[in-house]
Amino acid sequence: MQRFADKVVLITGAASGIGEAAAYRLAEEGGSIFCTDINEEALQQTVANIEKRGGKAKARRLDISFESDVNACVADCVKHFGKLDVVVNMAGVLRFDNCHELALADWQRVIDVNLTGTFLLCKAVLPELLKTNGNIVNAASTASLSGLPWGTAYGASKGAVLAMTRTIAVEYAKRGVRANCVCPGDISTNMAANVTFPADADMSLLGRISSLSGPKEPKTVAGVIAMLASEDGIHITGEHIRVDGGTLS
Repeated sequence: MQRFADKVVLITGAASGIGEAAAYRLAEEGGSIFCTDINEEALQQTVANIEKRGGKAKARRLDISFESDVNACVADCVKHFGKLDVVVNMAGVLRFDNCHELALADWQRVIDVNLTGTFLLCKAVLPELLKTNGNIVNAASTASLSGLPWGTAYGASKGAVLAMTRTIAVEYAKRGVRANCVCPGDISTNMAANVTFPADADMSLLGRISSLSGPKEPKTVAGVIAMLASEDGIHITGEHIRVDGGTLS
């Protein structure tokens, strides 16, 4: 399939995890991928891997929590590839804390990246997507749909991303732009592997975030992203799709 032939795709969080997997999947389907992440070294490796497979990609370091950097990034993408058709917003941070011990600065960092960063990119790309009848796929989470123990900041940020995405979908539907969310759960990523839990955490609560069939690789989510972002998803907007192996079923 070449569902993204002649399409330009901007992906955040493309240095690892779901963002990286999405970059590979959409490049394999013919997309020209503008890869962004705060981890520049790993980002360059993503681009190199795409190019080795015959794809087109360009890397740019981006801290999505800074509006000036976001705006410059979008301008660079359009300057390099000439347009923008799809945005895959996967940059994020995760931390676990007892709510009563969560420092304001740590709360704010999660909100700045996961929520404000997603907003800033959506705001910046919408004028370009209006020109191409493009679409956005944002990263929500099963934490936006169900309580995540020790995930006060993360759950709040992802719940807000889901609500914001629905609003964008309704606001721009008649103008030809779609917006959807994926809600991953129990996906094996470096971000999930490197978190720490509070010392007194009741680990039996982890059953709330464990899938029925065991964790899956990021490419599982990338396939759903590809469907939503392609013409196969032309009549889907304002929607969220859980990719969680039945966790919330």
